[in-house]
Amino acid sequence: MIVDCHTHIRCSVKQTDRAEHLAAAGSVNACIVLGSPVEGTDTNKEISEYVETHREKMVGFAFLDPLRERVGFKCLKSLQEDLHLKGCVLYNCECGFHPAHSRAMFFYELAEELGLPVFFHNTPPFASDAVLDYAQPYLLDEVARTFGSLKIVIGRMGRPFIDQTLCMVEKHKNVYADLTIQPDNLWQTYNEVVAAHEQGIMDKLIFGSGFPFAQAGPCIERLLGLNKFLGDTSLPTIPQSRIRGIIERDSLAILGIKK
Repeated sequence: MIVDCHTHIRCSVKQTDRAEHLAAAGSVNACIVLGSPVEGTDTNKEISEYVETHREKMVGFAFLDPLRERVGFKCLKSLQEDLHLKGCVLYNCECGFHPAHSRAMFFYELAEELGLPVFFHNTPPFASDAVLDYAQPYLLDEVARTFGSLKIVIGRMGRPFIDQTLCMVEKHKNVYADLTIQPDNLWQTYNEVVAAHEQGIMDKLIFGSGFPFAQAGPCIERLLGLNKFLGDTSLPTIPQSRIRGIIERDSLAILGIKK
C-alpha cells in the first residue's frame, strides 16, 4: 500500500489541473488532498467535490482557521458527514496564530472526539508576512500532551526545524512526520532520512510528494536510490528495507482513516 499523504489541487482553476493531479496519483494506491487558504474560494467544497469523484483513490482534508471562523462541533460534523472530509489541515504561520491558542485548543478537543487527524502545514515556501515562530514543531508539544489520542502530522518534516520534528515524533506516540521531499535536493533528503534512522523513528515517517511541487513517482525513485549516490564514501547508509517501509506504509490506517 503506497499512500501519498501530501498533495494539493489548485482551486477555482481549469479542469486540466485536476487531470494533472489524477495522473500523478497513478503511481500510488491512495492520496490525501489537502485544502489550501485561497481568498474568496470555498476550498473545502471544491476539495470534497473533487475527491468524491475519485473515492477509491482519494481522501480530502479540510482547511480551517480556528481564529477566523466558528469551528464548533456542528461545523466539524458537517465537514465529516456532508462533505465527507476525513481530516483537517492548519497553516499556523501563514494564518498567524500560535498552535496552542485557546481557540485552536478547543478545535483540537473536538477533532480528537470526532477522530479527525490534523495536518500542520507550516512549511516552506513561506509568504513574506508569515509568522515563522509559529512554524516551530516544539509548539505542538502542548497540543500533543493535552490531546494524547489526536493524530498529528508535521508537514515536510517541519522544515527548517528538522531537529524539533525528530524530537516531537520520538516523544509522542501519535505524532508523525510527513517525509515530503524535493527529488533534486539529494543532500537535504539524505540528511533528513539518515537523521530519522539514527534516532530510531523511521516507523513514524509517512510518505508525501507535495504535489504540484513534486510528483510521487520521482520522489519514490529518489528515496529508493538514496544509498547509490554514496558510492565509495564512508557516509552511513540506510537499510533499504527501512526506506521501503516509509514508502509502503499505510498512512491512512495509521491516521485512523477509512475510505
